[in-house]
Amino acid sequence: MRLLRYAVLAAVCLLALAFPQLATWADQEFYISVASRVLIWGLFATSLNLLVGMGGMVSMGHAAFFGIGAYVVGITAVEAPQWSGALLVLPLAVLVTGALALVIGAISLRTRGVYFIMITLAFAQMLFYVFISLKGYGGDDGMQLLARSPLGSLKMADDTVFYYLVLALLALCLLGLARLRDSRFGRVLAGIKDNEARMESLGYATFRFKLTAFVIAGGMGGLAGALMANQNGYLSPNMLYWDQSGTALVMVILGGLGSLWGGLAGAAAFLLLEEVLAAFTPHWQIILGLVLLGVVFFAPRGLAGLFARKPR
Repeated sequence: MRLLRYAVLAAVCLLALAFPQLATWADQEFYISVASRVLIWGLFATSLNLLVGMGGMVSMGHAAFFGIGAYVVGITAVEAPQWSGALLVLPLAVLVTGALALVIGAISLRTRGVYFIMITLAFAQMLFYVFISLKGYGGDDGMQLLARSPLGSLKMADDTVFYYLVLALLALCLLGLARLRDSRFGRVLAGIKDNEARMESLGYATFRFKLTAFVIAGGMGGLAGALMANQNGYLSPNMLYWDQSGTALVMVILGGLGSLWGGLAGAAAFLLLEEVLAAFTPHWQIILGLVLLGVVFFAPRGLAGLFARKPR
């Protein structure tokens, strides 16, 4: 089983690296852009999986960081175009959304259960209506980006170049999360998810650990939003709307709660199913719902869990 896992991982990595060349060879360059979208949603779902799967914090307001990250790119391009390079604006999106997550988390994490879900949703909806009211930045109509954030001499308008940038950032985030999961911090976070009261009795400051995870997840969500704004060349308040959080949560459940690869696997399955099913019926959500039910009943650990080590 371990050999199979390594073989699957190696095959996925090779396919990801060679995909633009394969798509070009097949005269299907359109799918390079589709693959970039899958990777960006995979990053966003992975950031939510850190909260839900690894920390047991079900948030319905995670789209706030996704949308704010996008608006950092758009507002910087308008107000300070000299600072709109990718080396500056992407870290800025992470810092701004991380700071926002610190504020929202410091308030939201004082609640638990359904109250936590509702207060994160409330924050996201408040920010959604704030950006609708900002007519100087497009209001309800959103903003159009004239070009992708430049990165030195690289031609960011080229979908292949942008694909490899997204792939590299996703790989770095996954490596970072793998280290975090296996660290003392990750083990404490897993303990908090299982039994927070016991971890508190052992002397751990559970609030600080959860807040740190919330900030990291917010920064990753902001990075995904900044990349999505560049991918689409457009951003709108709808990126902050609660249904974006719901979509990411479905991806996490589909891919595997708590699995390092769960967010990416769920995003790939969700978006590819959408792409295929939408070509046959406008009611593709019904079929997707049946697939999701099948995963919940027959593969409760998600798609990534099919190749994961079985718990003892």
